[in-house]
Amino acid sequence: MRTRIKSSLGEVAYGDFLVYLMGPYTTFDVEKLVPDSVDPAAVSLPAARADDDELDEMMATLRRVQGRLRENPGVNAFLAVDPEIPLSEMDAASQSIAFARASNATLFVVPGLGDKLGVGMEVGSVLEDMDDTDRERVLFAHEDAVSSAMIRSIGQRWDARVVSYADEDELLVAVRQFVADLMNRELYGDLPRKTTDDGA
Repeated sequence: MRTRIKSSLGEVAYGDFLVYLMGPYTTFDVEKLVPDSVDPAAVSLPAARADDDELDEMMATLRRVQGRLRENPGVNAFLAVDPEIPLSEMDAASQSIAFARASNATLFVVPGLGDKLGVGMEVGSVLEDMDDTDRERVLFAHEDAVSSAMIRSIGQRWDARVVSYADEDELLVAVRQFVADLMNRELYGDLPRKTTDDGA
């Protein structure tokens, strides 16, 4: 999978260091996520909706973060849509898990808009698949305005790192520091290096 991801991306200074960047830029059918025994109308999920403009802005935010990470520190940041793997070949949830397994770092970015329920499910499926060492490679960054039980449970259940940010510049500082720390830990042997498709 690492080879396939890298072949879909351009050249950067640290091409072997893959950073999977995730966010709530797709919509979810909330009614399908509610158990059969529960009336969907009785469930209050006001944050589980985003209009087209909001989704476009969330995608634009992720693309800006991706571009700036590719410039500095020069890592191979990518979004799930970049490798262009057909859903007929692998469903979206399986793709997310495979991309996270293959990546040196996985970043979940949740701005103050959009479908928090959907991203919560995706975060959970990815973290559940990882062992403790790989969970050290995960950062969940949410805008200050975002607060939910789902976010609190990420740190409590999986001991994943969770940070908040006030604006995009603050977000960039946090993710760059996280990525730099992982790069150093791989360099000095505190974390195993991910440079091949083995185990991905």
